[in-house]
Amino acid sequence: MVESNPKADLLRYLQDARDSLLWKLEGLSEYDIRRPFTPTGTNLLGLVKHAASVELGYLGDVFGRPYFDEESRPSWWYTETDEPNVDMWATADESREQIADLYRQAWKHSNGTIEALDLDATGYVSWWAEGQREVTLHHAVVRVIGDAQRHAGHADIGRELMDGSVGWLRGKDSLPPGDSAWWEGYRGRLERVAREAGGG
Repeated sequence: MVESNPKADLLRYLQDARDSLLWKLEGLSEYDIRRPFTPTGTNLLGLVKHAASVELGYLGDVFGRPYFDEESRPSWWYTETDEPNVDMWATADESREQIADLYRQAWKHSNGTIEALDLDATGYVSWWAEGQREVTLHHAVVRVIGDAQRHAGHADIGRELMDGSVGWLRGKDSLPPGDSAWWEGYRGRLERVAREAGGG
């Protein structure tokens, strides 16, 4: 008989996204992990920094377990700045190692919150609209999973555009087998179908 373990399920899907995001940085230059690959500035290291801030906010501050104290909060932390998107990119002084380590520390801190509290525990989201700021831990974890998985998808596309690397994790690409010729033919087929559907 399969037993239900909601916390374990939530942590598994959260960790999958975490691991995928960090893997997308491997083997790339400092330039490539920072360069924007969309018109809105999406970049790989910024996605990791953002994911760390989301976890530390929703699974830390919201439940009275802040990771940063007043003296150690970075200038880009939501309580310290009004600059839009400041957590979506890394300065030249913020190393890959610093950002990746912060993300790993966020995992430990978030996991501690999930382990310590019941899923129906209530937190307070100060940046939400007045009257809608209470949230359960279950809701917050699902929100963080959704955000992390969404950005892992962004990272998938960015990395593929940069150097052709694809997949969920090294050795787990979740793609059908095919060499470069097969993929070229597949892409060509999709292009022909798109043109046909578009009347071209």
